Amino acid sequence: MSTLALSVRDTTTMLRRNLLHARRYPSLTLNLLLTPVMLLLLFVYIFGDVMSAGIGGKDRSDYIAYIVPGILMMTIGSTVIGAAVSVSTDMSEGIIARFRTMAIHRSSVITGHVVGSVLQILASLVLVGAVAVAIGFRSVDATALEWLAAFGLVTLFALALTWVAVGMGMASPNAEAAANSAQPLILLPLISSAFIPADTMPGWFQPIAEYQPFTPVIETLRGLLLGTGIGHNGWLAVGWSLGLVVLGYLWSKSLFLRDPAAR
Repeated sequence: MSTLALSVRDTTTMLRRNLLHARRYPSLTLNLLLTPVMLLLLFVYIFGDVMSAGIGGKDRSDYIAYIVPGILMMTIGSTVIGAAVSVSTDMSEGIIARFRTMAIHRSSVITGHVVGSVLQILASLVLVGAVAVAIGFRSVDATALEWLAAFGLVTLFALALTWVAVGMGMASPNAEAAANSAQPLILLPLISSAFIPADTMPGWFQPIAEYQPFTPVIETLRGLLLGTGIGHNGWLAVGWSLGLVVLGYLWSKSLFLRDPAAR
């Protein structure tokens, strides 16, 4: 059997293991999903009319369209915390050390975590998207190609944040520390253009909000699904995503291959 075939087989096995864990302990994913869903309902039904006026909209439906792409990105940031916790748990409980002694493709251990996390993220996005549609979100003008591009961007960004979260999990001494270290992945959307336009923020803060990873992805999604201008955000979104994939992969790989005695 070729090296590629062995890698695919072992990665599939690890993926199945991670999905079984997620099915047996769904409370973690559900708890992480609660934050974006509650924020969506809060901002739409409590602040919707006021926030809609602030972005130049006519009523709450305009703000629903504005906020949903940001909430979807927050869902990704929330869900990947589960990957950091899962990896850290495996590292601290010694299962990774046992995998090192087995005749399996070494990269399959972390690749299984990554693929499993991305699948969970996509399922979470479907759930949050269904809530958004139920309360009035519509994207009637987007073409099939634009929907495909939006799906590809969301998947790429989910992959990027997952690799970063895996690195955080491996660098953390326990699951609690992993969850805490991954908290910025939830907080960054709060200081992006998810809830209000970046140009309405204080002047000194606008560059931070505009050029951090979440804002370009959010603005690109708005352009694809709602027909707003994308401008340079498309390239920034892809650049941030690819850069984080490479950074997270190299970081995770170096931590995984490091001598366990050095931890």
